[in-house]
Amino acid sequence: MATVDVTVMGAGIFGLSIAWACVGRGALVRVIDPNGPGGGASGGVVGALAPHTPERWEPKKEFQLESLLAAGRFWQDVDAESKISSGYGRTGRLQPILDDHGMVLAREREIAARTLWRGLADWKVVPLSDHQDWAPPSSTGWLVYDSLAARIDPFRACQSLAAAVQKRGGSVVQDGDQTGKVVWATGVSGLEYLTRQVGRETGNGVKGQAALLALDAGHAPQLFSHGIHVIPHDNGTVGVGSTSERYYDDPTATDAQLDDLLAKARVIFPQLADAPVIKTWAGIRPRARTRAPMLGEYPQGSGHFIANGGFKIGFGMAPKIAEIMADLILDGRDRIPDAFRVQANL
Repeated sequence: MATVDVTVMGAGIFGLSIAWACVGRGALVRVIDPNGPGGGASGGVVGALAPHTPERWEPKKEFQLESLLAAGRFWQDVDAESKISSGYGRTGRLQPILDDHGMVLAREREIAARTLWRGLADWKVVPLSDHQDWAPPSSTGWLVYDSLAARIDPFRACQSLAAAVQKRGGSVVQDGDQTGKVVWATGVSGLEYLTRQVGRETGNGVKGQAALLALDAGHAPQLFSHGIHVIPHDNGTVGVGSTSERYYDDPTATDAQLDDLLAKARVIFPQLADAPVIKTWAGIRPRARTRAPMLGEYPQGSGHFIANGGFKIGFGMAPKIAEIMADLILDGRDRIPDAFRVQANL
């Protein structure tokens, strides 16, 4: 049996994306996860790939911009290899402008985006009348439309990645030996283990609850208002979510908090009023102490690496994270931004 070059512990979005980047460079990769691809926090139903606002620019925002711009080609290549649709589509996003102050900010960001987004995507103030059939209510009659936001079907995307890795000669298994370089992309359990090792908190889990509704909105933009994401998928469904719960009893159970979120969503977005719920989901998302992804070599662990802390932006960051982690693991080339380094969370 051929010797595995890279073992990836965790078949969520970070682990599978890094595995895909490594097999693309000729490495023999094994992904190990007892719950299977997308069995944890990456297997949700919402799938919002949404950019930070184009202002107060810093390396984290630049990194996310580059990753979101790379996402189209990334998922096109993955889906072409796997023959499974990830549900990716750069369909944009609409948000309401609620008052005069919001309008001032929106106009400032519209100007800033022309420079910061380098003409590769737009942040525009548009009239509500242009999107009457599918838009969040806006008391000012104006919306922000950005063309950088995209959608994805999280669980299907993980299935597509897993299949693509296997078609390139890698393996995705529930158990096995750790050989070669080892990447720990194990979500909340990985943060908890690291916390015990270093003796101080490096991150925590935040529970999210969301729902999938039967509503065919086609290729309409995603909507965001009052903290709620509404994401039309390409299979006649709409993802709605999610809660953010630092404290919880059952990590995988939905409860009254999701009921309240859905009731609020149906009021804010009348388009959802009669759409039946076809699936609910709950899971624990890994949030690193700094809220930025945690990447790099494992403390005092030669040949071991960490990719964790995706929290709410993991899918949007994954294409770029996969690239720079493959650089580090296979070539020893370190291009990790300082704010993302493991040491920033210790």
